Amino acid sequence: MEDRHEPHEYRIRSLTKAITYRVIILVLDFTAVYLLTGRYEVALGFMIVSNVYTSIAYYFHERIWSGIAWGRNPAAG
Repeated sequence: MEDRHEPHEYRIRSLTKAITYRVIILVLDFTAVYLLTGRYEVALGFMIVSNVYTSIAYYFHERIWSGIAWGRNPAAG
């Protein structure tokens, strides 16, 4: 299978990916915690706290991986 990703991503692309991913995770986190607890305020609190630290971690994870050559096709870039 051919990998069509660019060898390096701009920071804005990484940030946009992080934001769209977090929106999906926010909905899933809220839904799961609400279904488990039945408490809106607990689900909302968890969703907010979790979103802050995992968004930051995801952004840096993407930036680190954008600088790693492992698994890339050197002929493609």
